[in-house]
Amino acid sequence: MRVTGGKYLRRNLSCPPGIIRPSMDRMRESVFSCLGTLDGESFLDLFSGSGIIAVEAASRGAKSIALVEGDRGKKATIEKNLSFVEEDKRLFIRDVFSFIQTTSLKWDNIFADPPFDMGNKTRILSIISERGLLNPKGLFMIHFPAEERKEWPLRAKDIALIDERKYGRSLVLFYKEDSKEK
Repeated sequence: MRVTGGKYLRRNLSCPPGIIRPSMDRMRESVFSCLGTLDGESFLDLFSGSGIIAVEAASRGAKSIALVEGDRGKKATIEKNLSFVEEDKRLFIRDVFSFIQTTSLKWDNIFADPPFDMGNKTRILSIISERGLLNPKGLFMIHFPAEERKEWPLRAKDIALIDERKYGRSLVLFYKEDSKEK
C-alpha cells in the first residue's frame, strides 16, 4: 500500500497480519480529493487496519490523527506505519464501539471502514450523532458494501447525508454535521 497524495506521497506502508481489507488506492485518492485540504483539522480513523487512511489524512494536512483498531495483533504494524508521521498521532487499541461510546473527544473528520461482514454498521452513525463526536461542520464518512445502501438514513440527529461515491462494489457515504453551534 502506498500514500496517494500530500507530503508523504508514495510512502509505502506494511499490511498487518490477520484479516484485513486494505482500502483501494483509487478509493482513498478520490475520497481525499473530495475532502480537499485538511490543513489544521483533526481526523479520526475507525477500524484502522494498517493505518493507511490516517496516514493519508496527515499527509494531506491534518494537524492531528487518531486511530482506533480492535485487533491487538495489528498494533506493531500500525505503529511502524506511523513512525515517519510528524503530526500529532494517537493509537487506541480497543473496541471501536466502546471507544465511540466513551470518548469525550471531538473531530473535524471521522472515517469508518468496518469489516464488510459486520452487521448493523448504521449503529456507528447513530452513536457518533447522539454523542456529538463531530466538531461544528464536521464530516463523517463510512465505507461499506453497496448492497447495504438501503440501510443508511438520510439523517441522524444533526448529521445529514451530503454525498455518496461508488467504488466498484462498495460505497462511501459522506455525512456533514449541520447544527448551528454546539
